[in-house]
Amino acid sequence: MTKPVFSIIAPIYNELENLPLLYARVREELDKTEQEWELIMVDDGSKDGSTEIIRKLAVSDERVRPVIFARNFGHQIAVSAGLDYSRGDAVIIIDSDLQDPPEVIGELIAKWREGYEVVYAVRTEREGETKFKTWTASLFYRMIDRITDVKIPLDTGDFRLMDRKVVDVMVAMREHNRFLRGMSAWTGFRQIGVEYKRKARHAGVTKYPLKKMLRLAMNAVTGFSMWPLQLATRLGVALGALGLLAIPVVIVLHLAAGVQFHGLATLAILMTLLSALILVFLGVIGEYLGRIYDEAKNRPLYIVAEGPQEPFNPVRLDLPAETKR
Repeated sequence: MTKPVFSIIAPIYNELENLPLLYARVREELDKTEQEWELIMVDDGSKDGSTEIIRKLAVSDERVRPVIFARNFGHQIAVSAGLDYSRGDAVIIIDSDLQDPPEVIGELIAKWREGYEVVYAVRTEREGETKFKTWTASLFYRMIDRITDVKIPLDTGDFRLMDRKVVDVMVAMREHNRFLRGMSAWTGFRQIGVEYKRKARHAGVTKYPLKKMLRLAMNAVTGFSMWPLQLATRLGVALGALGLLAIPVVIVLHLAAGVQFHGLATLAILMTLLSALILVFLGVIGEYLGRIYDEAKNRPLYIVAEGPQEPFNPVRLDLPAETKR
């Protein structure tokens, strides 16, 4: 197969009903470019028959390249595998549930041809989503914007186009707890947004429940901000200063006005609150330490059970000579 100009990455987890239409709509949009392209379908351990559909599509069209994981590794890892295997000059990430319309791909490509190296899709509307999810998503993006040094565009997801030079930088970043839209922003380069209306899911149910959303948010915070750790220091200093100020006040009131200070209940409440605060920040420290532990294990990001022999842009580890066999 000729080296493609465009690589489209579709992470897939139990999307049986969406895959034929996803392929058809992506093919229609990419054929308009009159350029070579490939569709990398990364199966993240599906259990509903999605794997068989991917295999059939690959047989019928050599431009479909299946990457089948040995088990479920998560959405962000699936996208990362797609980046590893991509060969195009421009790489487009799109979800397989068709909430991100393939028809927007043409607009992303147009901006890339103008010279932009990252073209991200900005959600102006979110059809088919609850008010709670819309509100929490908006709150999350604005919180991240305030506490991180990296400027992550508001109201964006992973739907975007990245130039090959950006993808090469992303491929070299091998952290296990990944927040790809933050990593993309961190690379710098020329970036611009394209507005679109996010559609309701075509079929099936969301694969991003609240638990996974919270985990993604935690990865974003710990991956791009020291604010939680700094907050512990600031609160400690503030409470210490408050305690120091309270000492002379108590002494003066006792000596000058004869005020007697009692209240074991008040003391117990304060001790409980302070203990809770300490435990919370121990948990914060634990989150950061856990991520350091993940990196120290140096395990591969994913295991491919079926697919190309190795990524087009493999990242190799330089092992000491005595460990090589």
